[in-house]
Amino acid sequence: MKRHLLGVVAAGLTVALGVSGCGKGSSSDSGSDGKTIKFVAAIYDDNTKPYWDALIKDFEAKNSGYKVNLEMVDWSQMDAKVKTYVQTKQVPDVLNYNAFSDFARDGLIYKASEVLSPTTLSDFTPTFVEQAKYNGEQYGLPFISSARLLFYNKDLFEKAGIKSPPATWDEVKADAKKIKKGSTIGYGLPLGPEEAQAEFYSWAMNNGGGWVDASGKWAINQQANIDTLTFLKDLNKSGLTQPNPESTDRKTVFNQFAQGKVGMAIGGPFTKAGFIDPVNKSLNFGVAPLPSKSGSEHNTLGVMDVLAAFKKDDSKNKDAVKKFLDFFYQKENTSKFLTTEGFLPVTKSAGDALSADPYMKQFVDALPTSKFAPTTNPAWSAVAGAVKQDLGSSVANKDPKSVLDKIQETAEKAG
Repeated sequence: MKRHLLGVVAAGLTVALGVSGCGKGSSSDSGSDGKTIKFVAAIYDDNTKPYWDALIKDFEAKNSGYKVNLEMVDWSQMDAKVKTYVQTKQVPDVLNYNAFSDFARDGLIYKASEVLSPTTLSDFTPTFVEQAKYNGEQYGLPFISSARLLFYNKDLFEKAGIKSPPATWDEVKADAKKIKKGSTIGYGLPLGPEEAQAEFYSWAMNNGGGWVDASGKWAINQQANIDTLTFLKDLNKSGLTQPNPESTDRKTVFNQFAQGKVGMAIGGPFTKAGFIDPVNKSLNFGVAPLPSKSGSEHNTLGVMDVLAAFKKDDSKNKDAVKKFLDFFYQKENTSKFLTTEGFLPVTKSAGDALSADPYMKQFVDALPTSKFAPTTNPAWSAVAGAVKQDLGSSVANKDPKSVLDKIQETAEKAG
């Protein structure tokens, strides 16, 4: 999601292996008293840690004897960290992540009904509940959501004589050529290891492509996906993107976008508050539907990050986990995170106010018909990891088909 969420990016929200927060300097496992838990949270942007520090301080003040040890991990390091947690049997009590079904398959996490009150469970929007199920049972705890749209610099468009944002891929390329001049980049293409899967799917879904076929079988190396990567590779080789898309993340792209050096890029609702405003609050930009190859469809990428509650051998952590989660999901607490980070709601109680904001309304309106990655498939974690590591090479120096063939093999082995 921001990377993530999202980013994903989604997102962002430090040293390579993360830093301890909450003022305790601790990243230890849950305490033996059953009242101390470890929470690993993703870094979405510079606002993330202050939010959790304040929320945990409030939680501990209102729940005497309970403690939360916070560890913040950057999204670019999260996959490796999670893999290590599982392999060394040092999982946290609560994890903020973008996948859950492999944990559910392996019996590592609680069902949602075991760690959330009925009131909290009933507040989730049904769309996200379905995305949080494994074998018909909800295990993932919807955390934040996002939708992706095309951001474009209105001043650069006007200067280049472009009257409206592109609706087709041909128009994207033509507009990028008009915009590119000197150090100005036509299209910002982040295909680095932060959230390449979200950038790629945003294009592939608008060419009839995607991760699976109609029957749900992995179809990563289908022709529509090959054609999509070939188009993106052509943008790069034509000099219309920034150099080295395979190592570029979204923060880099939108930092340049905010400086007026990038004409177009795909972003989410968090892009304004998280990436643009810190650099240039007065930037004159617009938001439009994602362009498609044909121009006749404009699908939107939906992203959901989750919380996962891990079981411990003695289950002593369940009470503390439940208290903390129900505290976070209180309307005022979830709403504050959404407004701080610029994400979309996954609960009914937190959703009403966002639609009153014209900027956010564009994303709220797009979300109900968004397409999601197959996160309910336990193989998705392995697939997403392979995409993040390898897909960017297809627009740099490798053949798109061979790259997708390799990722297809990863999917079939993991599935």
